[in-house]
Amino acid sequence: MRQVNVLIVDDHPLVRSGLHELIKNEPDLEVCCEAASLEEAVQCLGHCSPDVAIVDISLPDGSGLDLIKRLRLRNPDTRILVLSMHDETLLAKRALRAGALGYINKEEAAINIMAAIRQILKGKTWVSQRMTEYLLRMGAASAPESLDSPVECLSNRELEVFELIGRGLSTSEIAGKLHLSIKTIETHRAKIKKKLNIDSGGELTRRAMQWSFERQ
Repeated sequence: MRQVNVLIVDDHPLVRSGLHELIKNEPDLEVCCEAASLEEAVQCLGHCSPDVAIVDISLPDGSGLDLIKRLRLRNPDTRILVLSMHDETLLAKRALRAGALGYINKEEAAINIMAAIRQILKGKTWVSQRMTEYLLRMGAASAPESLDSPVECLSNRELEVFELIGRGLSTSEIAGKLHLSIKTIETHRAKIKKKLNIDSGGELTRRAMQWSFERQ
């Protein structure tokens, strides 16, 4: 039986350890490399040719969505599964457009991670039933979200910050979750306000919370 090489990219040691434990119990799967950042993941590709890459969205030195594009360019046969703390409706479409075959929320990972890996190894897409229903409801099952949407103009990292603002998190709390400095988050907030034509922090919070509510 040929071993399937798996690359794990997540900045949380406990998450990497948990995934490693789950994968090593599968006789045909083997973790070939672990990385805590985008740069480490790129270095892994120098001595590991993964069949599957499990990629977190929020990395300390960039977005996992950017890593997906780099992986696809360097290893086009690698099947990519996104593992994220962010709600599927926020970034799943961007992940799939970038080249991932699946998107799974960290809260569901322990239950569904092996099923998701098996699914993408067959070349099929993995998203939750909730996400499938959302795409159908939004009429976007086969078409990307309109680029005319103001929020669509946000970068991947800005969208992460906007979503966390919508959850009611403070600047320091967002910095902690994304492993970035408070100053960096404040810079992202300023860019979001400019792109969405928002004048105040209060208005930014209101818009983000309204946007988050409408996606439920």
